[in-house]
Amino acid sequence: SRFRNEEEQKRTLAGLKAVTVKSTAQGLVDLDDYRSKLGPHVAAIMLTNPNTLGLFERDIQEIQRLAHEAGALLYYDGANLNALVGVVRPGDTGFDVVHLNLHKTFSTPHGGGGPGAGPCGVKAHLAKYLPVPTVERREEGDGPRYFLDWDRPDSIGKVRTFVGNFAVLVKAYAYMRAYGGEGLRQVARDAVLNANYLKARLSRTFDVASNEPSLHEFVLSTRKAKALGVRNIDLAKRLLDFGFYAPTVSFPLTVPEALMVEPTETESRETLDSFVAAVEKIWEEVQSDPDVVRHAPHETPVGRLDEVRAARHPKLTWKPVQAAPQTS
Repeated sequence: SRFRNEEEQKRTLAGLKAVTVKSTAQGLVDLDDYRSKLGPHVAAIMLTNPNTLGLFERDIQEIQRLAHEAGALLYYDGANLNALVGVVRPGDTGFDVVHLNLHKTFSTPHGGGGPGAGPCGVKAHLAKYLPVPTVERREEGDGPRYFLDWDRPDSIGKVRTFVGNFAVLVKAYAYMRAYGGEGLRQVARDAVLNANYLKARLSRTFDVASNEPSLHEFVLSTRKAKALGVRNIDLAKRLLDFGFYAPTVSFPLTVPEALMVEPTETESRETLDSFVAAVEKIWEEVQSDPDVVRHAPHETPVGRLDEVRAARHPKLTWKPVQAAPQTS
């Protein structure tokens, strides 16, 4: 439905309103702004840690203390857990509710329309509100038995299909079983190592949004390319010609001409070096022949698409083109 005004658009479920907390120049939560927005009317604070700039919120203990003193819950957006998996438990840092994205951290697909899936965990004091049915375990004479428990009077009720995307969940479970605890810890270590390696290399070409120590990702600002008439989206499209899937562009919005780089744990040193070489080559093109970059990609099956039209009128199926009949 359409919103009548901007104020109405900000309102979410249960008559609440989403309020943004400012960041500092270093890209961390601005504690003064955060304090000014707390009070008995605040229901919850949602936080990603590490944040979108790839920085660990070093004031997390103060953030959670202030939230709980105000009577609010602290909600963890698990989008960046691959930086901490097996190393830090979000619950130990004060979060009351945690949703874990299975993509990236636990290897399942994401984007392109899905499938997105993942568990939502809560501290013990919130367990009675979880949706029904819950899967419970009890010990019997011949061993454990699992059953669905519908008898939870304080539950918020059934929330659509409670099992989620089963195939995606099984894939993540197999991934975790294959790696084991130490393997998952190594996932975090390698993700952080790869990101910092790329950050050190690419900071010679473009500005880094924050000089704070990075974890699993970092953000570049390609402002100096824009000064030569080339936008971050052009750089991303040109990377396709070098065989690299383009990084996220223009996010976060606080960084001008943002290019978010997140190599994850799976890339080899050789692949990372190839990526750096491609970025350096594109920067040379920006300075010597910017039209090559502005009109990229050139080597893909299709050229640059009308993204607005594609979003508004997507073609969700593919049909082969019928060859014209031959004439003698």
